[in-house]
Amino acid sequence: MGFSRFGALLTVRLVFILATMAVVGFLIITPGYHAATLLGIAIVIGLTFEVVGFVSKTNQELSRFLDAARYADFGQRFQFRDIGAGFAELGITFTHILDRFREDRKQQESELRHLNALLEHVPVPLISVHSNSQVTLWNNSARRLFGIAWVTRLSDLEQFGADFLKQVSSIQPGETRLVIFRVDNMEQHLTISASEITMASDTERLISLQNIQSELDGMQLSAWQDLVRVLTHEIMNSITPVASLAKTAVDLLDDVSDKIEETEIVGELKDVKDAVNTVARRSDGLMNFVSSYRQLTRLPEPEKTRFKLGDLFTDVTRMTTSDWLGKGLALITNVDPSELDVFADRQMVEQVLINLLQNCEHALIDTEHGQVALSARLNQRGHITLEVSDNGPGIPDDIASRIFVPFYTTRREGSGVGLALSRQVMIAHRGTITFANNEGGGARFTLVF
Repeated sequence: MGFSRFGALLTVRLVFILATMAVVGFLIITPGYHAATLLGIAIVIGLTFEVVGFVSKTNQELSRFLDAARYADFGQRFQFRDIGAGFAELGITFTHILDRFREDRKQQESELRHLNALLEHVPVPLISVHSNSQVTLWNNSARRLFGIAWVTRLSDLEQFGADFLKQVSSIQPGETRLVIFRVDNMEQHLTISASEITMASDTERLISLQNIQSELDGMQLSAWQDLVRVLTHEIMNSITPVASLAKTAVDLLDDVSDKIEETEIVGELKDVKDAVNTVARRSDGLMNFVSSYRQLTRLPEPEKTRFKLGDLFTDVTRMTTSDWLGKGLALITNVDPSELDVFADRQMVEQVLINLLQNCEHALIDTEHGQVALSARLNQRGHITLEVSDNGPGIPDDIASRIFVPFYTTRREGSGVGLALSRQVMIAHRGTITFANNEGGGARFTLVF
């Protein structure tokens, strides 16, 4: 409507100018109208300047509106009342258009913030590998996965393992691979999946990295528990009646021996009694042996509380190292920071540390100046980390791969339950326990909560 009135009024002005010019032309060729001719020329010039100003003012306001739209300056307002000619409606229209742009922009920003919030809280780490080898970490899960490590280019992933870098670099859209991710001296199994996204002229691969280590540990533990449950059930069902009958036989032989006076028969019965006693003792020993394995299938849910690790180390040291000085062994403890605490089942964690310290003691039997280090700290990703390390001979690689397997032990008097049970405790806490040989010699167990 404003533009229509503008066109009509501009046409009227132009027609009036043309008419005035025609009159001026007539006066010029007609003698005696010099004053009227000058007046007509002045009117034409005045009307021309008025039309130019009229059009220029409108163009300025239109240019201001287009600049406001181009640069998203939605705070501009347009008041054309001073222009006249009915342009107030045009100013209101411009203002309404910018208001609509502002509302649309606000809605888009709101939706973008919502999508960013959803992306940040996705539990699966997401990264993008761009065509120029730049890497973008999209969410909190990705930043937690890489910790404080600086990751901006594809080559930065090599610090988490050469194979990890190779797999991420070569994975194609639509593929899913299983990779090993190394961080803080620990190995974790990840599944990575890739998809391709094209934005303008840039093509990037969106890669998800799902940590399945806890699921693998849980499945493996469940399999062992099922196996142990079946074996112990069958063994106990078989050995219990044997032990019971052996004890009954011993009692019967005692009764018979009291009633028989012949020396030769009593001697033979004594031999039989000794044999049956041996069967009974071995049956009891086997039952106790099998019962120890039942711990692997009866671990209760952790009763978590928050406690200081310094206090825990003090109690563990008091219980396990009372005779170490006489054996030439030394224990060094360190908690950094000193007030560091953890939310866990104290009794379970205490038992794990006792098992590990006892293992260190056995490993240092033939080591001169044996030394054990017990420490607690925060790792690069902010997780509570406990380490038990010694300066002993370490563990050969062929044995190290099996030390957490139930029933496996290298000590004749060992049951093979301690480390397996320790691993189960850490899995119950949604943590990990790993082993590595120290570069300078000795073994190191790392617990991460």
